[in-house]
Amino acid sequence: MKSILKNFYSSDIGIPLSDYIPVTNDNFCILARLIVGEAKLGGEESFDITICTPKWLISNHDDSDIIIGRHYLIVFEYNYQRIFSKLKTLVETTRGDTWDEIGSKIGRIGRWEFEDYKEQI
Repeated sequence: MKSILKNFYSSDIGIPLSDYIPVTNDNFCILARLIVGEAKLGGEESFDITICTPKWLISNHDDSDIIIGRHYLIVFEYNYQRIFSKLKTLVETTRGDTWDEIGSKIGRIGRWEFEDYKEQI
């Protein structure tokens, strides 16, 4: 199975990420959502990722803080095309025998909407 990136947006911003210009290009943080599906079967699920810069991390955390970087994409400046291309490549090179396998792999990049989901019996 092969995954494809169907959409990439942030509901926090209100405009397309391709049109977004942060107040400070090297000091920002946004929550973005990747909509990913299987290439042949269709369907889609969401994966949330925080995109931020080292300056934002420094200015929003104390020296004593410890940050686990899971589901963070750390960039040095806002460049939509580079960010989009990197995420698209990561998603679309992900393969698996089942959708759960693909979802688990992409879930290392962004928080999968079904992460830790357990079906109720």
